[in-house]
Amino acid sequence: MDCPEIYENFISGLEKRNPNEPEFHQAVHEVAQDVIPFIADNPKYQDRLLLERMTEPDRIISFRVCWVDDEGNIRANRGYRVQNNNAIGPYKGGIRFHPTVNLSILKFLAFEQTFKNSLTGLHMGGAKGGSDFNPKGKSDAEVMRFCQSFMTELYRYIGPDTDIPAGDIGVGSREIGFMFGQFKRLTNSFTGTMTGKGIEFGGSLIRAEATGYGTIYMLEAALKDMNESLEGKHVLISGSGNVALYAAEKAIQHGAVVSTLSDSSGFIYDPNGFNAEKLAWLKKLKLQDRGRINQYLQEFDAEFHADQQPWKVPCDIALPCATQNEITGDDARILISNNCRFVVEGANMPSTPEAVTAFQNSHVVFVPGKAANAGGVAVSGLEMSQNASKISWDEKDLHQRLHNIMHLIHEKCARYGREGERINYVKGANIGGFIKVADAMLAFGVI
Repeated sequence: MDCPEIYENFISGLEKRNPNEPEFHQAVHEVAQDVIPFIADNPKYQDRLLLERMTEPDRIISFRVCWVDDEGNIRANRGYRVQNNNAIGPYKGGIRFHPTVNLSILKFLAFEQTFKNSLTGLHMGGAKGGSDFNPKGKSDAEVMRFCQSFMTELYRYIGPDTDIPAGDIGVGSREIGFMFGQFKRLTNSFTGTMTGKGIEFGGSLIRAEATGYGTIYMLEAALKDMNESLEGKHVLISGSGNVALYAAEKAIQHGAVVSTLSDSSGFIYDPNGFNAEKLAWLKKLKLQDRGRINQYLQEFDAEFHADQQPWKVPCDIALPCATQNEITGDDARILISNNCRFVVEGANMPSTPEAVTAFQNSHVVFVPGKAANAGGVAVSGLEMSQNASKISWDEKDLHQRLHNIMHLIHEKCARYGREGERINYVKGANIGGFIKVADAMLAFGVI
């Protein structure tokens, strides 16, 4: 069989085994189109069903989460943990609390996490978990009761050498603290079982900044490969959580002009660009008060565009940092027509397949999330190392380690994705992530 036939048979089997899971199908499609030809060219990986085994999670845990709201009403949500692959280390991946959480999204994220963690060079397998619980509008007491109930079930399946969850959308330091406290209470132990913890109880410096800063470090490496820099570049960013805000901060520090941020209600456009003062105000709004992005107009001159994404604004660089599939094919064509030259994904799979194809067929340098947003899990991995050694590294050391990891990821993308003068970052990330996991699986035999 030739590669197209192998690919079609593989995808057909995957979709048959996993019906009605479009996000998971999309993530696997993207990887398979590069990895299947690579396997065909490398006999050591053939006839071992490696990709088939990577796309079948080691286990999926699903459970009911009951809790009581402030009015005394009993509520019930569904919780999950998808432990995808632990060939190169214990399972590692975030927990997401959001109404859209379902098994398809968590399987896509856990599969993507397997490749992302491999690219970091650290010893971490891939997992993801979460619940359809929405923390927005809930009191601290309600969030605490939910988190404690969630962990009362999950604690059986995690541990410092088994599975180390972290935060994700809807799960910040407050939620991590409640869950870790319940884990400690149930197990009568104090171990590095979660990352993203508070500094006071084993957390790492720069964890909040890591994904956003790492995205900019990857962008810098891509620019450097083309003998360019961030200085004076016009940048669009979507989202307004940690990833977006700290990507904006680091880009501004390196001379870029960042003019947009967004949330689910729309986007703000500041034609003068954000600065340190404006970002500090937004951090307080989003991270402490949990306000809406349009409140920015109460303090600063800007435009608010309701129910829209920022991709129509002319730019040099676009950084999607919100959620999956936020850049459509039409958005991609607008960015291309406006001469956007770099799209670097701060979120997980924020570009639709149509958008990715449009970027790759144009002049745009496109860096996928599994490579560009690995900074968060990289610092989580460094937190694991600090916990295991019972030490703490200083901020300067951690910044340097994060910078080195992101540049290492760029080197892997270049090694496996170089096509003439350009780098196919999707291909490079997919093959670079596959090799380490596949080699470990081969070493273990059939298990």
